[in-house]
Amino acid sequence: MMNCELLATCSALGYLEGDTYHKEPDCLESVKDLIRYLRHEDETRDIRQQLGTAQILQNDLIPVVIQYHQDRQLLDAVVRLMVNLTQPALLCFGKLPQDPSFRHHYLQVVSYLQAYKEVSVRVAAVSPTTTQDWEQRQEEDSLLIERLLLLVRNVLHVPADPDEEKNVDDDASTHDRVLWAVHMSGMDDLVKFLASSQAEQQWSLHILEIVSLLFRDQNPEQLAATGQGRSAKERQVEATELEALRQRELAERRSRTLQRGSRHSHFGGSYIIQGIKAIGDRDLVFHKGLHNLKNYSHDLGKAVRRVPKRRWVAHDADGTPRRSALNVRLFLKEFCVDFLENCYNRIMYLVKDHLIREKAQQHDETYYLWALAFFMAFNRAWRFQAELVSETLSIRTFHFIEQSLTGYYEMLLMNKKEATCWSRRMHLALKAYQELLTTLHEMDHSPDEAVRQSSQIIKNNIFYMMEYRELFLALFRKFDGTKQPRSFLRDLVETTHLFLKMLERFCKGRSSLVVQSKKVKRKKKTQNQPLGSIVQPRTPEELEGMWPSLGAEPLAEDVVPFDAASEVPVEEQRAEAVGRIQDSLLAGQAPRALALLRSAREVWPEGDSFGPSDYQPSQVERGEPPRAGTTIEAAQVVASGFASASVVKAYVLLFKNYPHNSPHTNHCVAKMLHRIACDLKMEALLFQLSVFCLFNRLLSDPAASAYKELVTFAKYIMGKFFALAATNKKAYVELLFWKSTAVVREMTEGYSSLREDILGSILAHLGTGSRTRKQVARQLVRMGLANSMRDFPRERKGTCIVLWTEEQEMELQRLFEEFQGTDDILGNIMRHLTAKRSKARVIDKLLSLGLVSERRDLYKRHRRKPGPVSSRAGGGRGEEISPALCVPGRDDFPMEEDSESNSEEEEEEAVWEGGSSAAGEGPEGQGIRKGAAIPDRDAVGLAQGLRQEGLAGPLLWLQNCLNRTADDREEDGTSQPVPLVPLSEENEEAMEHQGFQRLLRKLGTRAPANEQESFWRIPAKLSPEQLRRAAASIAPQETGVQPVGEHRGRTWRAEVVQFGAVPHWNKPCLLNLGATHWCKLHLLDFGHGHSF
Repeated sequence: MMNCELLATCSALGYLEGDTYHKEPDCLESVKDLIRYLRHEDETRDIRQQLGTAQILQNDLIPVVIQYHQDRQLLDAVVRLMVNLTQPALLCFGKLPQDPSFRHHYLQVVSYLQAYKEVSVRVAAVSPTTTQDWEQRQEEDSLLIERLLLLVRNVLHVPADPDEEKNVDDDASTHDRVLWAVHMSGMDDLVKFLASSQAEQQWSLHILEIVSLLFRDQNPEQLAATGQGRSAKERQVEATELEALRQRELAERRSRTLQRGSRHSHFGGSYIIQGIKAIGDRDLVFHKGLHNLKNYSHDLGKAVRRVPKRRWVAHDADGTPRRSALNVRLFLKEFCVDFLENCYNRIMYLVKDHLIREKAQQHDETYYLWALAFFMAFNRAWRFQAELVSETLSIRTFHFIEQSLTGYYEMLLMNKKEATCWSRRMHLALKAYQELLTTLHEMDHSPDEAVRQSSQIIKNNIFYMMEYRELFLALFRKFDGTKQPRSFLRDLVETTHLFLKMLERFCKGRSSLVVQSKKVKRKKKTQNQPLGSIVQPRTPEELEGMWPSLGAEPLAEDVVPFDAASEVPVEEQRAEAVGRIQDSLLAGQAPRALALLRSAREVWPEGDSFGPSDYQPSQVERGEPPRAGTTIEAAQVVASGFASASVVKAYVLLFKNYPHNSPHTNHCVAKMLHRIACDLKMEALLFQLSVFCLFNRLLSDPAASAYKELVTFAKYIMGKFFALAATNKKAYVELLFWKSTAVVREMTEGYSSLREDILGSILAHLGTGSRTRKQVARQLVRMGLANSMRDFPRERKGTCIVLWTEEQEMELQRLFEEFQGTDDILGNIMRHLTAKRSKARVIDKLLSLGLVSERRDLYKRHRRKPGPVSSRAGGGRGEEISPALCVPGRDDFPMEEDSESNSEEEEEEAVWEGGSSAAGEGPEGQGIRKGAAIPDRDAVGLAQGLRQEGLAGPLLWLQNCLNRTADDREEDGTSQPVPLVPLSEENEEAMEHQGFQRLLRKLGTRAPANEQESFWRIPAKLSPEQLRRAAASIAPQETGVQPVGEHRGRTWRAEVVQFGAVPHWNKPCLLNLGATHWCKLHLLDFGHGHSF
C-alpha cells in the first residue's frame, strides 16, 4: 500500500486529461518533495517501488516534460527526478543482492525500469534546449545538459526482459524501438556533435558511454555487411552448418529405427554380458533389448552427484545473440561511418587523457576498451582505412591493455565476491587486444607501403618485448572455468592463434631473432652526450656497404671490456660492451672493435655471449639501446611454452564444445594441438583418458565429415598412442593422469630418463674419486660438449626415505648415547648413521624421541684455548692461527679443534691438470692435529695448490681483503670482526671449496659460528702485522716459470699485482671487486702508476 504522504504528494502534481496534462500550482514543490523522499528511502528502496507502482513517470513526469519544457525551473526539477528514478538497479542496491528477500526487491525495481524504457523515448523532445553555444550557457544549462545525457544513459542501460521479448531476428525489440526514437528525434546527431566539437570536451566520457549502450546488442562485422549481398564465403559457411545439422538428424532417425524391436517390450528377452561383472562374481544379466546394450552403464539409476556452487561453470553474460530490425541496423551503420570519420580519433584521445590523469570515474576504462574493439572491427570489416583509427594504433595502446589485463586478473584473485565483474572486464580487455592484432594483420595486406611500414614498426616492438610474448601463456595458465566463461576462452584461443601466426610470418626469412629476456635498470650518465655522438639508424644496405671500408689494421692493445672497480653490475657492463663494439664498428674503428670483442670473449666465455671461438663479424645496427637477450628461433620457442598440461586442458575444454564452435575456432584449436604434438614432438601430452573419450565422441559423430581437420588429428594421436603402447605397456595406466613435459619424456624415452644423471655416471667411471660434479661440468663446457652449466641439473640432495624403522630408531639412540659427550654430537651421528638422512630430519627425530629438549643442545661446541691472543682479545672465540701471522718473539697460537677437518667432506678437490694439490700430499696433508703448530710452508703450499686449480682470482681477492683490513686497523686504531662477503660467482664457489676453507682456517679466519651467521670473518684479535703476514703467505711466488698452453687461460689472473689504487670500502663489509672478471690486459692505475 502506498504511503499517505507520498500519495498526497503525487496527487499534487497534476492530472492528465486526454492528451493534455494540467499541472497543479504546487507541482514544482511536489517534485522537490519526491526528490527528498527518494533521498531518504530505506535499503529496500520502498519509495522507488511505490512510485513505480503508481506509474508516476509514465502518467505525470513525461507529460510535464513534453508540455512544459519552456519552464526551465520545473524542467530542471523533473529531469532530476527522472534521472533518479531511472538509475540502474545495481547502483541503487550497490551490488547484486544474495538474500532472497532483497533479491525480490531488486527484481521488482528492474521490472519498473523496463516499464519506464517503453514509454521514455519521448524525452528526446527536449534536445533543442541543448543547442546553445558554450559562451551563452549558464551553469544551470550545463547541469541540465549533463542530466539529460545521464537520463539517456539510464534509459539505454535498462536490460531487456527475456521472457517478454522472445522475438526472432529482424524483429524490433524494445531496445530497437528506443534506438529508432533516438534517431527520429535527432538525438544521434546531437551525440555526434558533442563528440566532435572542440568546445564540448567535458562530455566525452558521457558520450562514449551512450555510444556503447547504443551498440550493445550489435555485431560490428554483421553491421558493416548490412545492405550488402552475402559473400561466397558466408554462403559456404552456412551450407556447411546446414549439412552438419542434416547429417546429425539423419543419424538420429536411423538410431530411432534400430531401437524399434520386432517383438513386444515385455518379451525382449534376457542376456548375459560376458566381461562385465555384477555385484557378485557372476556375469551381468541384461534384461533389455540388444539395441540398448551400447548405452548400458553401472551408473544408470544412480543419483547425480551435486556439484558444489564454487565449482559451477561460469556462464556467458551476453546471452543469445540476435539481429535487430533492418532499418535500425542501417541507421546504426550510418552512425558508425560518421563517427569513425569525424569523432573516433578525437574522442578516444580525450578519454585516454582523462583515464591517464585520473579524471574519470572508477572502471570508466571499460568503455574505452569496448569502443576500441568495436569501431576498429567495424573499420576493418567495412572499408579498411588505417588513418581513421590511428589514435589507438600505437605501442602505448598495447601497453595500456596489457596493464589492464594484469590488473584485472590481480583483482579477480583478491576480490572473489566480485569475480564475475572482474572477469567481464578482463574479457573486454582481451577483445580489445585481439582487435589490435587483427588490425595489424590487416595492415600487412594493405596496398599502401606507409601502412605496411607502420605495422612493421609496431610488430618490431611487441614481438621483441617479453611482456607481450608471454601474455597469452600467462592467461592460459591462469584460466579458471569457474570465474571465466567459455567465450573468454574462445577469444583467448583465437587471439593466441593470430599472434603465433603473425610471429611466424614475422620470423619468416629471418634466420634468428634477438628478443629481450629481461629488463636492465641502467644508470643515467651525469654528462649530456653531444648531438653528434648520437648514432642514427642505418639501413641493412648501408651496413653491408661499410664492411669493405674496414681494412686490416693492427689491433689495439689498450682496450678493456669493463671496469672492475665500477659499481655497475657485471651483467650491465656486458650489455655496455656490446654497445661499445657496435659504436666502434659504426665509427670505422674495426681494430678496436675486434680487440674489444676478443677481450670480452675471454671475460665472459659462458653462454657464447660474444660468439664462439670461430665467431665471424656480422651486421650490427645501433638504432636503439642494445637489448640483453639471446638468439632464438622465436616462433618455435614461444610456441614451446604452450606445451604444458594447464594449456592443453584449456584447449581440450574448448574442444569438447566442437559442435557449437565456429569453423575458425575449431581450426585454431586443431592448429595449436598440432603444434604441440607434431612440431614440438609432445604428442604424449594428449595421452589422457578424457581426451580419448572426446576423440571417440568425435569419430562416432554422424556429422564428423564436417570436422575433417579434427578427425584427422584424432586419428593421428590415436595411432601414436598405440605405437607407443606396443613398446610401453604402462602407457595404458598413464592415460589416467595429466602429464608434464618431464613425464612425457620419461614415458616416451624410458622411465630411467628422469633419473639419469650424466655427471654421476661420468664420476662413477673416472679413475679417481676426488673430482666434484662442478669440476666435471666445467670441463665439459670447456671441451665444447655442453653449452653451459645450466644444462646439468643440480644433484638431488634429498632422500626417498620417509619413515623410521624400529632398527633405525634404536641405532639413532645408540649413536646419541655414544657421542653425547663430544663437541659435535650431530656431526658424529650424521657420519656414522647407516641410513643417510638430512640434518633436519635427524634433529626432528631426536626431539620426538625425547633425547634432547632443544635444538641448541645439538649445536657444535667450540672450545676456547688459553693463549696470549685469546686473553688479549677479551674472551673472543679461539681461532686457528698460522705461525705466519705470529709476531716475532711470541709463542704459537693454539688452534680450534674442528671435528669436520678430519672427515672426508673436508678433503681438497683435485684439479684437472697437475694431479693432487701440494697441500694434500704426504702425512701433513691428512689433517690437522689438535694444538699442532702449522709451519709457514703449509699455507704457501695450500695457496699454490689452489692457484693451480684455477683459484688465483679468489686468492687475490682474499689477499686484498687482508691488506685492506690491516690498513684500516692501523688508521683507526680499533679492531672489529670483518665479514668476507663474496660478490662474484667465482668467489662464492671458492668459499664453498673445501681446500679454500682449509686455507682460511690456517690463516686464522673464523667460520660462521651458528645459523645466524652466513660469512667467514676476520677476527678482531688479529693485528695489522699478522694480517700482512697472512696476505704475504698466499701471494704468488716468483718461480720464473711462465704458464703456457692450456694453463695460460687459467692463471691469467695471477698477473695482477697487489691492490694499490682501489678506494677503501666500508669497514664492516669488504666488497668483492670482481676479480673473476678482470681483464687480462693491464689497467693503468691513475695516480699511483701501478697496473692492476
